[in-house]
Amino acid sequence: MVTLGENWKCPYCGHAQVLDGTRVSQSWHLQDVEGWTEGVPIVHLQAIVCANNDCKALTLGTSLGHFLKRGLAEDVVGPIKDWTLLPPSTAKPQPDYIPQPIRDDYYEACAIRDLSPKASATITRRCLQGMIRNFCRISKKRLVDEIDELGDRVHNGTAPAGVLPDTVVAIDQVRKIGNIGAHMEADIDVIIDVDPDEAQILIDLVELLFAEWYVARDARTHRLANLKKIADDKEKQKQQKPGEPAR
Repeated sequence: MVTLGENWKCPYCGHAQVLDGTRVSQSWHLQDVEGWTEGVPIVHLQAIVCANNDCKALTLGTSLGHFLKRGLAEDVVGPIKDWTLLPPSTAKPQPDYIPQPIRDDYYEACAIRDLSPKASATITRRCLQGMIRNFCRISKKRLVDEIDELGDRVHNGTAPAGVLPDTVVAIDQVRKIGNIGAHMEADIDVIIDVDPDEAQILIDLVELLFAEWYVARDARTHRLANLKKIADDKEKQKQQKPGEPAR
């Protein structure tokens, strides 16, 4: 649930904005059914429209609560569980210059984070492997070998710009957590779980590397291209004879 006048960030475009009553609708609805052991269920619906003219997307959520009857009094308890209906996940839009298979893995990991955190961690692991192979140009049979090679390149200064030592350590940690879902323990009675918050931390690393690797590289490429264009234009002006029309 949100409060009018508070700061809110659109999950689609990331645009920060102050909520007002024209773009927010929310209310509790009593469900007229009997027999639930928790009491009488009530459902909260919330709709928000983004103020960004380039977005205008709808965020839709619902929450479950209940009336708890004590004698003649009734107390509202809730929300006891929340669901986000739109957007379908917490995934942030990513630019097209990130390869489609890598983006697809990221979107899938976000979509199943709450439904199956262990599977989400496994897909995040695969997403990071795809980034190592695409961005860092390292491809080996095993992810652990690719990470070791990346660490060596960082150490000797041949890794791509933006790849830092702590990044390599973090990727290896994701590999180990993702292995929980990818490989069964030798003792099948040993159950190691991953909760949604832990799965989200792994997703956060992917988003960080999207920004530090792909987005930063694209911005650098454009800035250097603009600088070269300015330098070339100045060189042409310097070589142009007085009174000669510009070429």
